[in-house]
Amino acid sequence: MLTVISPAKKLDERPRSLTDEALSEPVFSTEAMALVSAARALSVAELQGLMGLSEALGRLNRDRFQAYRRKPAAGAAFPAIHCFAGDTYQGLEAATLGPDALRWADGHLRILSGLYGLLRPMDAIQPYRLEMGSRLATAQGADLYAFWGDKIARALNKAAAEAGTGVLMNCASVEYFSAVQRNALKLRVITPVFMEEKAGEAKIVSFFAKRARGAMARFVAENHLTDPDDLRGFSAGGYAYRAGLSAPDRLVFTRAAEADVAA
Repeated sequence: MLTVISPAKKLDERPRSLTDEALSEPVFSTEAMALVSAARALSVAELQGLMGLSEALGRLNRDRFQAYRRKPAAGAAFPAIHCFAGDTYQGLEAATLGPDALRWADGHLRILSGLYGLLRPMDAIQPYRLEMGSRLATAQGADLYAFWGDKIARALNKAAAEAGTGVLMNCASVEYFSAVQRNALKLRVITPVFMEEKAGEAKIVSFFAKRARGAMARFVAENHLTDPDDLRGFSAGGYAYRAGLSAPDRLVFTRAAEADVAA
């Protein structure tokens, strides 16, 4: 299986004990540079409006776009799987993945990105913030969905072929997975859903669901899963597969709402 997850606004820019040879170049580096050029033309106030940022964050991201380089200097780029640090990545816990799981992930895990389109875990990225839903106008259209078109879907088709699979597990948010044009995607899509149960009712709680999606991506990488049926064995954080709530391509997992355990 190939798995996709969303990126995160929160970043971890701590130095890593990695050689440049351990990092790979993002597939869409040229496209990322084009988006950086478009973002550089915006003022701090325009960046604030584009992404709903405070003035301080607007200035930070203006400076990030100005500092961005097509070929980053040593120490200026970070492996994507370690650089993102939001809820999903707390569930993924990449820092504790063993070498074998990391190798598997590099071939079977992809991160959707507004700036980079699609990232492998060890792709070198520079600090940025550019949500997929941003209405950054380019020659391709009024927003990033228009900019990326069917490129991400075609790249996923290629990555799946290289991994020898026809199945894509969607652990990304709606905002990001909407950038994958389904009419261009040649893969079966399976989406796990994580819910909290209380008083006989089950509902999705965003914070916990994000962490659980990261934990599911970790579960697949650690166990080298290739059969979608094996996803039903996921139990991190107290979740259990619920056959009665599920459909063939929508796997529902629930847990008691009181189980305040990291997914």
